[in-house]
Amino acid sequence: MIKKDLLLTPGPTTVPAKILLSMAEPLFHHRTPQYQKLFSEVCEGLKFVFRTKHDVLTLTSSGTGAMESAMVNLLSAGDQVIVVDAGKFGERFGDIGKAFGIQCDIIKIPYGKAVDPQVVGDKLKSGNYKAVFTTLCETSTGVVHDIQGLAKVVCNSSAVLICDAISGLGADRLEMDEWGVDVVVSGSQKGLMLPPGLAFIALNDKAWKLTETSELPKFYYNLAQYKKALKKGDTPWTPATTLVVGLNEALKTMHAEGYDEVIDRHARLAESTRAAMTAIGLELFAERPSNAVTSIKVPTGIDGVKLVKVIRDELGITLAGGQGDMKGQIFRFGHLGYCSEYDLVSGVAAVEQVLDRLGYKFKLGDGLTAFQKVIRSRQKLSV
Repeated sequence: MIKKDLLLTPGPTTVPAKILLSMAEPLFHHRTPQYQKLFSEVCEGLKFVFRTKHDVLTLTSSGTGAMESAMVNLLSAGDQVIVVDAGKFGERFGDIGKAFGIQCDIIKIPYGKAVDPQVVGDKLKSGNYKAVFTTLCETSTGVVHDIQGLAKVVCNSSAVLICDAISGLGADRLEMDEWGVDVVVSGSQKGLMLPPGLAFIALNDKAWKLTETSELPKFYYNLAQYKKALKKGDTPWTPATTLVVGLNEALKTMHAEGYDEVIDRHARLAESTRAAMTAIGLELFAERPSNAVTSIKVPTGIDGVKLVKVIRDELGITLAGGQGDMKGQIFRFGHLGYCSEYDLVSGVAAVEQVLDRLGYKFKLGDGLTAFQKVIRSRQKLSV
């Protein structure tokens, strides 16, 4: 049996051949006009995806590096902040804050639920908070938070809103400037269609003002150094040149498609996947589902860990399992970045096949039929 591997996780995601080929070109030195020209193009392209006029800084790290940089550049030890913890990545913001002596007041949201912006607004009135940390898409649960609503309540205070858009950028709509989001962080291996290794952070003027009083230690993640270097089309430390070359191709691709079209494409894939899963009697986990990832409850009597393992090891299709307390309780379809309807057809077929083998009772093909109906209703074909 020939097994063709297919990656359907919410990160890392498949890298298009065109981008892979661009990264296979011979290396060139990064302290040259050639690199500065390339990097300047990339920085302008990132503004398009971040929906901002402000500089987007590029770090050579995973997305967690950008999360940490948001903490250490805006805050000082003892500062009070609010952290929306609705999953493993909201929890990570709290862990980073504690490591640097930040007083993190946690708004704990049950897995699968979205935060009510008003709860955050009420909390802001109860203390002298410097910042609110939240996620756009909580990757571990498949929930997308109401960032526009959160921005409305935070902008009425002196605090800044810091949004982890690592998995949601380019899949779930996020209008940084229009909505008034103060800081947005992201990473390369999700909607931007690259391997892991780059992280990004954009700050508006309100957020940059806080950097002037921050006293936390920082060296590699000192954003003032990145801002200074950016004036010359450069970075303060050695960049991941090959990834930046690929990023330029990815941004050109997204720009050519159009921002609204990119978001609509992800919404179409998400809607189709959810329709397929509910058609075979499965229950969605997220009350406010993201365009980037669909989380599905494992049916009673089925081993959720085995389900994902068999689909990956025997059929070559990698889905994501549950994290933390959700291990074995949910599985997750990633449908972001370089993902097509026909990739997801294979994923849906694999889920049906393995669930049937594991003894789950449903009519084979119902998920695929539901998927195709949604796709047909949303596609604009010539016939």
